[in-house]
Amino acid sequence: MVDYYKTLEVPRGANIAEIKKAYRKLALKWHPDKNHDNMEDATKRFKEISEAYEVLSDEKKRHMYDQYGKEGLINGGHRSRSRHDDDFDGFGFGTFFTFRDTEDVFREFFVALLLLISLAISTATGITVRGETEIPT
Repeated sequence: MVDYYKTLEVPRGANIAEIKKAYRKLALKWHPDKNHDNMEDATKRFKEISEAYEVLSDEKKRHMYDQYGKEGLINGGHRSRSRHDDDFDGFGFGTFFTFRDTEDVFREFFVALLLLISLAISTATGITVRGETEIPT
């Protein structure tokens, strides 16, 4: 069973700042570009870390995960499918959550961080920091 809290090395009651800090530390440590000698393990760990961050950093997903585990995220809060589940698919009770690409999660997190740093520098110094606001894909 997946434990996103253990994956990010944070307690269950961790706040969003603690989750972001843990993700930043672990994502940089396990990013495949920094682990050429152990690419397969690094890629696996990086995906696990990004998936955990994606869930725990979103209040709704985190609540669903806390109640039902990873299966609850995939099945929209249902523990398992029954023969009657198809009767409810038209009412939006089908699949609740799909996982995004790990590189997208990483890029989104660090671009937002860089933009905040640029804004802080601009505010503190009065100097406008110019450059690309998007990372090319």
